[in-house]
Amino acid sequence: MTTPPGDQGRPDSAKGVTSDLASRIASAKRERIQEDNRASREASPEMSGMARGLRIGTEFISAVLVGAGIGYLIDLGLGTSPWGLLILLLMGFAAGILNVIRVVAEMNAASPAPPGSDLGPDADDEERNV
Repeated sequence: MTTPPGDQGRPDSAKGVTSDLASRIASAKRERIQEDNRASREASPEMSGMARGLRIGTEFISAVLVGAGIGYLIDLGLGTSPWGLLILLLMGFAAGILNVIRVVAEMNAASPAPPGSDLGPDADDEERNV
């Protein structure tokens, strides 16, 4: 029986411990890979409710802050205080609302309604009422 080059000077008990350790490491790696695969299969591709709320809030607040910041800088440069701040703050508010509408429409398109849910009246319902 030939021994591997790294094991030639070791006693038999050390070889057993080394091979046992290597097999335990390999087993732990396999378990970890299986656990990661199971977790990725169970995770939904959609955002959670908290993530949706944070994204919507961030979109709105950032638009308002950018508008106010630009308005403040215009007021500093032109000396038109407080009109630049007020006008661009309102424009930032409008931009924030448009951003929220865009994000919500995008999220609704990404996650269709569950089967069997009532989506409101359709063309068949309108014909029955006439």
